[in-house]
Amino acid sequence: METKRASWASNLGFLMAAIGSAVGLGNIWGFPYKMGKSGGFAYLAVYALLAIFVGFIVMASELAMGRKTGQGAMGTYHALTKKFRWIGWLALFSPFAVMGFYAVLGGYCIEYMALNLSNFAFGSESLATGGELFAAMLSNPAGAVLFAALFLALCYLINRSGISGGIEKFNNVGMPTLFVMLVVIIIRSLTLPGAEAGVSFYLSPDPSKLEKTGLFPVINAAMNQAFFTLSVGIGAMCIFGSYQSRDRSLTGEAMWIMGLDTFVALMAGLIIFPACFAFGVEPGAGPGLVFVTLPNIFNVMAGGRLWGTLFFIFMSFAALSTVIAVFENIISYSADVWGMERRRATWLHAVGIWLFSLPCALGFNLLAGFQPLGPGTSVLDLEDFLISNNILPLGGLFFLLFCCLRRGWGWDNFIAEVDQGTGMKFPRWLRGYVTYVLPCLIIFVFVMGYVDKFCK
Repeated sequence: METKRASWASNLGFLMAAIGSAVGLGNIWGFPYKMGKSGGFAYLAVYALLAIFVGFIVMASELAMGRKTGQGAMGTYHALTKKFRWIGWLALFSPFAVMGFYAVLGGYCIEYMALNLSNFAFGSESLATGGELFAAMLSNPAGAVLFAALFLALCYLINRSGISGGIEKFNNVGMPTLFVMLVVIIIRSLTLPGAEAGVSFYLSPDPSKLEKTGLFPVINAAMNQAFFTLSVGIGAMCIFGSYQSRDRSLTGEAMWIMGLDTFVALMAGLIIFPACFAFGVEPGAGPGLVFVTLPNIFNVMAGGRLWGTLFFIFMSFAALSTVIAVFENIISYSADVWGMERRRATWLHAVGIWLFSLPCALGFNLLAGFQPLGPGTSVLDLEDFLISNNILPLGGLFFLLFCCLRRGWGWDNFIAEVDQGTGMKFPRWLRGYVTYVLPCLIIFVFVMGYVDKFCK
């Protein structure tokens, strides 16, 4: 049951990789916008509670299951019990679903960065506004397909080199670089004239916004955001736990990952809102915030090409760090279950994921007439809904139940594994909450999310 395999070269390398998996595009456009729209620190308080009492617990369960078996999510379910082997197939499908649209968005980040470096997209020499440029990119199927392929090629180069030589090495350089760029861009944004109005809008508690939005939609949005930004429910933390030593307990590691991920999400808002208010631009949501609103700001900002370049390098790092973690879950399955050589598994699945990304890449051009969730929606909206509102919470629920119920792995086995090593121990007094209350909470929010979306 406990197999020998590659491992992290250091605990810092594990933390950098796990934090990199959690820090992604959702932190940068989703969290700040929802926080600003839903009451500032009122939303932050709801999110923080859900991150601690939902996301953190699911993360600890994933890490523990992976470390116990030394396998990815699917191999873990197969190794620990035969009763729930079918759940492993969901854990195998989930990474393909996530990477399918993430590859397209990562490709857009690389394309923007390339255009910026060529003095086309930003600065005084700009020939197009952010909206015009993004519309042109969306309408070009060849560009979307090719840049998604380029993004996946970078993932291939990182993942094929293994754990310590590829993923850990990339994150040991990429994550500190990302944090430095984050601080530099924040300083520039905060020093813009009128930036204080954006900070006030973003951070000041405003219960009236919470009342206007409604408490339940905020809870639903915050829970989905917690699953998405913490990268739990799809097996990414499970595979990272499988490479972790037993020298340190997993509770403290999960706390570090959760805390730094939330910090990055919070800090991203200090880039976006001060800049938007400084230039009188209405902050949008989703991809439009990153690919339309911010480029328009860079267009009129002194040194806009420099800041635009830094920002999209930052975005590219964030996207890559998430996808290589999700990608590893698929690669490990091929190696653990089929015995496939790593490099062969990496390029084979990279091609498969590229094919899986085609509907999203073509969703704004050749497939623009397909509006699955109603007028104005796209394939990307459908994939985001399936992942954020379905796959992530259900995957997290399955991990949780598996660790708590006797028919699964069981609470005592979970506690023994998560507490092994030095460091913070998992609070055992939470057993009743974790076993009975938390699953019901996830199911309730999951069901009401459907009611809120389709029954208004």
